[in-house]
Amino acid sequence: MPELPEVETIRNELSPWVVGQSFTEVGIFDAQLVAETSAEGLRHELLGQTIRSLERRGKYLIFNLSGGQCLIVHLRMTGSLLLNPDGIDRHARAAFCFSNGTWLVFRDQRRLGLIRLVENAETIVGKLGPEPLAESFTPDVLAGLLSKHHIPIKAALLDQNIIAGIGNMYADEALFAARIHPLRHADALLPQEIQTLYHSIRNVLWSAIGSKGASVDTYVRPGGQLGVAQFDFKVAHRNGQPCSGCGTPIQRISVRKRGAYFCPICQPFIPVCV
Repeated sequence: MPELPEVETIRNELSPWVVGQSFTEVGIFDAQLVAETSAEGLRHELLGQTIRSLERRGKYLIFNLSGGQCLIVHLRMTGSLLLNPDGIDRHARAAFCFSNGTWLVFRDQRRLGLIRLVENAETIVGKLGPEPLAESFTPDVLAGLLSKHHIPIKAALLDQNIIAGIGNMYADEALFAARIHPLRHADALLPQEIQTLYHSIRNVLWSAIGSKGASVDTYVRPGGQLGVAQFDFKVAHRNGQPCSGCGTPIQRISVRKRGAYFCPICQPFIPVCV
């Protein structure tokens, strides 16, 4: 699933092509793609509207429109947004043409992604936790959030209502960088561990954005290029491979039905009594 760095990369690369442009054609090939309204209703509402800005909130893209509405896109597992592709294949679920001649195609092999047209974006993203790259996100904020949850730290990082945008890959990478075992309880981390985890989260995310995201499955950038963040991964998707720090094989365990990759030596499980 595209996580914060992938969605931010998409936002950065789409913006110059679509911001300030109006919808001239809207084709919905899969009615299940559209929530909140019908496919024909969405088409009718979008035609002629201009995209005033493009934002990201967590893993959502928010197209702010001239009519005051918001078009919200969630790519889910396999969704991608492609600029001016060579053709439209059987996995295309929608296509949009803009006043500058640009085509944008929503492609989604597993058909899990959604688009919504709403009056207020907060109705969709209002329950998300804070943005981990925002200036307002501090070690104290992280400490306050984690103190409320007696659950594995890996599960806490994946909970979008606690922190927005972090998914499996970058939770694993941040925990490795902080040398914290994924099964440690979120509310039992020591102050210095929280400080280290805070910086690890931000460093891992900024680095991945700089690398245009990670193409480990179906993720591609709007122009069709791949991201390269996966080449810097230390544990994510590296089960059985040697740890870059100590050489111990990376292990994979299940944490609340989600896979977690970690190094058993660099990230020892040390229960803390509180």
